[in-house]
Amino acid sequence: MNEFPSVSIITINYNSFNDTLEFLESVYNITYPNFEVILVDNNSEKFEGDLIREKHPTIIIIESSRNLGFAGANNLAIKKSLSEYLVFLNNDTIVEKDFLEPLIQQLMIDPTIGMISPKVKYYGTNTIQFAGTTKLDKFTGRAHRIGDFEEDVGQFDALYETGVIHGSAMVIPKRIIDEIGLMPEVYFLYYEELEWCHRAVMKGYKLNYLGTSVVYDKVSGSIGKNNPLKTYYLTRNRILYTRRNTSSLTKFMWLMYFTIISIPKKSFFFVLKGEIDHLKAFVSGILWNIKHFKLPME
Repeated sequence: MNEFPSVSIITINYNSFNDTLEFLESVYNITYPNFEVILVDNNSEKFEGDLIREKHPTIIIIESSRNLGFAGANNLAIKKSLSEYLVFLNNDTIVEKDFLEPLIQQLMIDPTIGMISPKVKYYGTNTIQFAGTTKLDKFTGRAHRIGDFEEDVGQFDALYETGVIHGSAMVIPKRIIDEIGLMPEVYFLYYEELEWCHRAVMKGYKLNYLGTSVVYDKVSGSIGKNNPLKTYYLTRNRILYTRRNTSSLTKFMWLMYFTIISIPKKSFFFVLKGEIDHLKAFVSGILWNIKHFKLPME
């Protein structure tokens, strides 16, 4: 068995070129000896591919002629990759030099792991953002992050199963993708990794968190932290995920929860804060699912 199997590190750029440059400087400084980087530009307004190639001659760059969303852009890279393991990192992350070895080693040791994520900290801090999650609640459609906003003192430096993996930093063996399929593109943005997790679990694979590997996240570098577009897609896709991946009884129970609790709570919150644009986005996300009562195909 090769001690250092081939790895493709995949990232997406969309109107966040400076973040991408900083990300690449970080990635090309890692200690893992057998990797390539595949960068997909998702039809940014301005993208200087030649500048990147000058700095990193071995990089593989794919320039999409249109914005394919998170899943669509990643799927372009997946189809290009010939590596045994695929690492998906948001372009607003920064990695520690030795982050990759423990993740790959764990996947090699245990073939029942379908996906694995490292510890994720908020960029520029020692504060944890992600140390795994609880299981996804089938009635609320949510999972709670473990360790969020806790100071990292090594309390989560362990390997254990997680409810879902972290979409901004995840590693998946290529053979698993061959089995469960590409990222579902119907979501466009958010929740595609949750459905990927669901598919892997349905095939009998585990989702793991490994706290001895660390990645730093700037949080929403491309779309922005308080963008109504984020509210729209989180709402739209939360409903869509439940419709696509749960039984009739669960759908009914979830709908009761969403209608009686979530809609009034969210609406009151947006009105109270004067975030009318977010309220409109929230309603639009709900209306999209009513309009598309018949589930759309991929």
